Amino acid sequence: MPVPQAGPVPRGVLRRAKAIKLLVLDVDGILTDGRLVYGPGGHEFTAFHILDGHGIRLALRFGLSLALITGRESEAVAQRARELGILEVHQKALDKLSVFQDLLARRGLTASQVACMGDDLVDLPLLRRAGLAITVPDAVEEIRAAAQYVTSRPGGQGAVREAIELLLKAQAHWPAVMERYQR
Repeated sequence: MPVPQAGPVPRGVLRRAKAIKLLVLDVDGILTDGRLVYGPGGHEFTAFHILDGHGIRLALRFGLSLALITGRESEAVAQRARELGILEVHQKALDKLSVFQDLLARRGLTASQVACMGDDLVDLPLLRRAGLAITVPDAVEEIRAAAQYVTSRPGGQGAVREAIELLLKAQAHWPAVMERYQR
């Protein structure tokens, strides 16, 4: 079973990461820490990490597409996706595999060109088919076992950013990212 990454990324993971054109993300437990917080009147509060947001913007700037596939529905998710420029947002997706297969067909992609990031059993069919399966250290055991890469950061705390950095580095975009910030 993969454990959180420390040190160099395995060559097989880097090879897979080079081919990725689309990163598919679950929301609860990946973009968030998985907790549901309700306030007065049943209003739901959702927290997103700024590192993940910046990573998503970097990914889009360098031509990596993103999609969200989540089983729940949340206006906060829709709003955050709009802010970040994520165009593919699929909420209330009870059959994530069908949404995934439709995405591939519409975009003319093969599964080997897609990385998926999920943390619970509902994500397993996607992770098993994806070219690169990524998860977080607090994912359920079966998901960690299916993943080729386990982030060191937990969901909702920069795990998506870590995954995006992996992809951008494998695709040789990282020097251009750094150049912008080293002026």
